[in-house]
Amino acid sequence: MVSESREDRVADLIRAGQQEMTGEDVDDYFALDFAFHGPDGFDADYEGLQGYFASVRAAFDDLNIRRGIIVAEGEYVACQTWISGTFVGEFTQSPVGPLPPNGERVTFEVMNIFRYDDQGRIAEEWIQIDNRSLLRQLGAGGR
Repeated sequence: MVSESREDRVADLIRAGQQEMTGEDVDDYFALDFAFHGPDGFDADYEGLQGYFASVRAAFDDLNIRRGIIVAEGEYVACQTWISGTFVGEFTQSPVGPLPPNGERVTFEVMNIFRYDDQGRIAEEWIQIDNRSLLRQLGAGGR
C-alpha cells in the first residue's frame, strides 16, 4: 500500500481504520519498523498494536470507526477519531487492566497523529485519548 498524495493517505487511513475494526489484514498500511506512542508512556510496535485491537474486537460488538477533522501536512496526518461498540466481553487492555462487560455502548474519543515513511506507509502514530470518559463508560469511573 503506497500512499503518494495527501488524498491517498487520507483515503488509506480511513480504509485501514475500517479494516482494523473488522479484523481484516492491515499489514500493508504499516512500515515494518512501525512505532506506536500512547498515553502515559505506553509504547508498542506493530504486533503490540494488533494485540490491542484484538482485545477491542473481543470486548466490543458492532464496532465502527469515524474520522472527523483530518489535517495532512508533509509526511504527517492528524485526525479526530471515534471508535464505538457495545461492551459485551472482558476488555483485557483497558487503561486500568481487565474489566468485565456492562452491555453499554462505548465511544473511544481519540486524537491521532500519523507519520508516513517515504514508501507511503504509517511509520509512527501518537495518540491522546479521553481516558476519563472511556473509564466512566466502561463502568470504572472511580478507578
